[in-house]
Amino acid sequence: MYSAQHCFTAFKSAIDSYQLPERFTFPFYYEPHPLCLLAASELQEYLATQTDWQHNFGLANGEDTTAAIGKMFGVLLVRNQHGELGYLSAFSGKLAEQNLLKGFVPPVFDMLAQESFFHAGMQALNQLTAKLQTAESNPDIDSLTAKLTALREQENAALEAMRAEIIENRKSRKQRRLLAEANQSATELAELNIVLGKESVAEKFHLKAIKLEWDEQCNLVATALNALVADIAAIKAERAQHSNSLQKQIFAQYQFLNQAGELKNLNQIFKDSPTEQPPAGAGECAAPKLLQFAFSQGLTPLAMAEFWWGASPKSEIKQHKNFYGSCQGKCQPILSHMLKGIEMDENPLLSNPAEGKSLEIVYQDDVMAIVNKPAEFLSVPGKNVTDSVYSRMKSMFPQATGPLIVHRLDMSTSGLMVIALTRDANKSLAKQFIARTVEKRYVAQVAGVVVGDSGEIQLPLRGDIDDRPRQLVCYEHGKHAHTLWQVKQRTDNTTVLYLYPHTGRTHQLRVHCAHQDGLHLPIIGDDLYGQKSNRLHLHAQRLALNHPVTNERLTFELDVDFSQQA
Repeated sequence: MYSAQHCFTAFKSAIDSYQLPERFTFPFYYEPHPLCLLAASELQEYLATQTDWQHNFGLANGEDTTAAIGKMFGVLLVRNQHGELGYLSAFSGKLAEQNLLKGFVPPVFDMLAQESFFHAGMQALNQLTAKLQTAESNPDIDSLTAKLTALREQENAALEAMRAEIIENRKSRKQRRLLAEANQSATELAELNIVLGKESVAEKFHLKAIKLEWDEQCNLVATALNALVADIAAIKAERAQHSNSLQKQIFAQYQFLNQAGELKNLNQIFKDSPTEQPPAGAGECAAPKLLQFAFSQGLTPLAMAEFWWGASPKSEIKQHKNFYGSCQGKCQPILSHMLKGIEMDENPLLSNPAEGKSLEIVYQDDVMAIVNKPAEFLSVPGKNVTDSVYSRMKSMFPQATGPLIVHRLDMSTSGLMVIALTRDANKSLAKQFIARTVEKRYVAQVAGVVVGDSGEIQLPLRGDIDDRPRQLVCYEHGKHAHTLWQVKQRTDNTTVLYLYPHTGRTHQLRVHCAHQDGLHLPIIGDDLYGQKSNRLHLHAQRLALNHPVTNERLTFELDVDFSQQA
């Protein structure tokens, strides 16, 4: 049984000069408190020098980077019952194939424990899986399938041959009838028609008999095959039921406290979510582990921070030692329960980032306008904030018709946007964007020196369903995304680039710069894929398009000073 003394870590350095946090960290968007930075640096020093266990983070020379598994680690600043300050440490998921490691808080539920029902449940599930594999690999399935296919083909051939014979016999009867009409009496013709009718009926009965005979043969084989398929379906259903039951049982063991002592398990926490069930890995992240241990041991949580340690993963963007907010999909519902009643820093998503900022009009005529959108300014109203380019334009041009907005820029990106003041202008401009005849050039400053003078990046993107609005590189389900880049200027530790997006995916330029298979250098100030700064150093600098009425080619350029706040 883990107790506070096993996981509570006193600071190695003197902390008398540090001020305590006034409120707890808003876990989804924050700047780490200085004491959390100190705790993280001490934990990182341990990770870099420890020999207690081995894990391939992909950082050491000679390590197989293809098998590397980076990890999210977390530190929680706490006060113990004696009033002493210290911190707790945690890792997400398993580390070195273990759930329990000295110095780290335990998991909320340890599925690897020998006495856990999970092992018995998995053993039963594995037995069903093996039974299913045996049933699916039964050679009789293939032989019966092949035999049934062959019988159906033979049946079709026999029926086609019989139908062809009937057609020829029909033609023969017609000729016999015509000959009789010309040369025989009415009585003889009537007798012949009776004979011809009987021949026709006999052929139909013969065709039906052939079909019945083949159907009997096919049905015998199909019945045997269906029995095997039904067995497989029954095993699959049993396995699915067992898996679902085991999953619910597991979720029920993940029980989370809050400061009021209220206990809720994952089934209860996620019952009102869109899927009505927890996503895979819920409850295994560092943040809920840290808070659960603190509440269970009577420790008072004061602030927290989470950082990535190791090589960047293949799909999402995580940089070694960078700090990140808790994920939305898996952690938000859990932490909402666990942090209930705790005074936290403000949620920046609830404040208006455009307050006090003006929207400059670069060009205007009767049908369109070009505006310079500041950084941290919404293009369209958000869920919590309505102030945006759209709302400002609606107020500035009350007589405008149509949707006004033709394209968007990310909230953190500054630069040129075209606004349609009439419905017809909107249609014309939208067609140009769809046809990709609009020329767009962005200027960006990345955190590092780019090798080479120009190039292209093609990395397909999709949304991270567990952590929106982040985007992932995904070759299976991602949408095509294509960017050209060109170096404009280099300094000792940064590079200014021109970026030319051929597609317009969400966060395309930010991901293509930051991802290891792109430039592997995040844009300065990118709080999602890099590190926060005075602002995101990304600006829509050039826009060229055809005037929606005159069709004249218009080009607008507007430079930026990234040292300014917006």
